[in-house]
Amino acid sequence: MPHDTSRGRTNTRPARSAAARPGHGGQAHAGRPGKPHSGQARSGQARSGPDGRAASDGHGTSDGHGPSDGHGVPDRQGGAPRPPRGRDPRPGTPLGPDDPRGLGGYTLLGRLGEGGQGVVYLARNGGGELVTVKMLRGGIAAGHRARSRFAKEADAAQQVSGRHTARVLDADMTGDRPYIVSEFVEGPSLQQVVAGRGPLAGPRLRKAALRTAAALAAIHRAGIVHRDFKPGNVLLGPDGAKVIDFGVARTADAAPLTTGPVGTPAYMAPEQIEDEPVGPPADVFAWGATMVFAATGRPPFGTGPSAAVMRRVTSRRPDLGDMEGPLRDLAARCLDKNPAARPTASQIVRALRAGQAPAQRPRPTRIPRYRWRMMVALGAVVAAGFVLGILV
Repeated sequence: MPHDTSRGRTNTRPARSAAARPGHGGQAHAGRPGKPHSGQARSGQARSGPDGRAASDGHGTSDGHGPSDGHGVPDRQGGAPRPPRGRDPRPGTPLGPDDPRGLGGYTLLGRLGEGGQGVVYLARNGGGELVTVKMLRGGIAAGHRARSRFAKEADAAQQVSGRHTARVLDADMTGDRPYIVSEFVEGPSLQQVVAGRGPLAGPRLRKAALRTAAALAAIHRAGIVHRDFKPGNVLLGPDGAKVIDFGVARTADAAPLTTGPVGTPAYMAPEQIEDEPVGPPADVFAWGATMVFAATGRPPFGTGPSAAVMRRVTSRRPDLGDMEGPLRDLAARCLDKNPAARPTASQIVRALRAGQAPAQRPRPTRIPRYRWRMMVALGAVVAAGFVLGILV
């Protein structure tokens, strides 16, 4: 069962010694007496976080959204951080006057990103290791709905396990400033890599496809729907691609926490746009769109105003550009307008490992509800125009 994070601190990781906890001098945290939290990332890992942006370009240079890798990178054996190697250790976006300097025993170093729900900071735990801390916007003034959603995010993320998803290390919902701590994945996002260096190709593209599909399979096995899978939420770290951002994730059987479509238009499935029930097939659609972007440098339904992009998603065929081979066929299958016609994330993984598209699923004969609604609306508009034409 999911943890009720709205009641306090949550942590599914094995307990560590109290002396290893950040900033508490061996004392148990007030949110859960006698049990230390595991707010320490593995050495050398870098930023993740629900709203996080890539910290560096993987070569030690800041991309303007995060720190260079020269800022006291933790020793691979778990010892003290190595000293900076002659570069400015400060994050690309420094802390502002209203930002806290510490939170729950973590020392905040700078901003990594900001979204509608909260602010993501680069931080150090008591052992000197880099982590990310996402703090709920509004703090104590945040409404019950915002706190509930933030708690749900922590719940969802801690249910997911796998090598290709960024781990949530710690969460506290009890204080004036609720926060979630995640491992820090060192490396740029897929969005940044393609925008700055061009599309991926060959083995590099195949590895990114396989690892992100495996991440989605792990997310879906945990009963979670990500709902905002996109190139900006795929970080290309030293251990390969990792999926981040559970800011709008929820359990598959949970009641919606928001009203209206949630996600990024260019990577939203038709059922998301039509505000229909959203399940794992929506993530598969987003994966297909993300792979098209990775291989061609542009999303399959173009860019522009959100309304125009969403209209193309629901009514036009995807533009797969010069994609070729099994990945092109697989992406086309994932971008089917009908959710029931798309493969599952596990089927995608098996297909990529086998080097061929999965067996064609029987074509659904039932028209999805969002299609019926569009047809009814179109019929109503035509009928109204006809009546008005007669009356005039």
